[in-house]
Amino acid sequence: MADSHAKMTQATPQEIIISVLAGLFAPLLAIFLIVQLVLGIQEGYKSDASSEAAQKATVARIKPVAQLVALDANAPRVEKAGKEVYDAVCTSCHASGALGAPKFESKGDWGSRIGQGYDTLVKHAIEGIRQMPPRGGDGDLSDIEVARAVAFMANAAGAKFKEPEAPAAAPAAAPAAGAAGTAAPAAQAPVEKK
Repeated sequence: MADSHAKMTQATPQEIIISVLAGLFAPLLAIFLIVQLVLGIQEGYKSDASSEAAQKATVARIKPVAQLVALDANAPRVEKAGKEVYDAVCTSCHASGALGAPKFESKGDWGSRIGQGYDTLVKHAIEGIRQMPPRGGDGDLSDIEVARAVAFMANAAGAKFKEPEAPAAAPAAAPAAGAAGTAAPAAQAPVEKK
């Protein structure tokens, strides 16, 4: 009985070689498939540094956080039009209606505000109201520029406000009226409120 038991546990050299090869084949196949998967994923993420889109993305990633702009304090100030002020300052809130701001061109949002009158709207825009900071958050805006932006936004919602003229037009008209010797007062530009 001992002889028959010893014969059953002994394997032939062919069986040993086949079992070793079969035992190595499964892990090698798994490793090969994982490497192929990783290479396939990486192939999809290779960047094309020569394309225009890749160059734009690179420039956007390395652009400076802030820019230093030197302005000449003696240079004449150029007043912006209402649309320019709206595009530069007001769109951040009035385009989307953020923080309760009346949406641009929305007659429903602007109706009651237009009813308050142009002067009240300009006063609120200059001084600030509710969540709106004074001058829309841009302290460099003049009263005329703020008034122009108010007229532009209100007119887009159905108002008929006239944008104020540049203050330089009034002093030029005053000497001409004085030279003519007329007693009629010169046309006045809207008064800046402080």
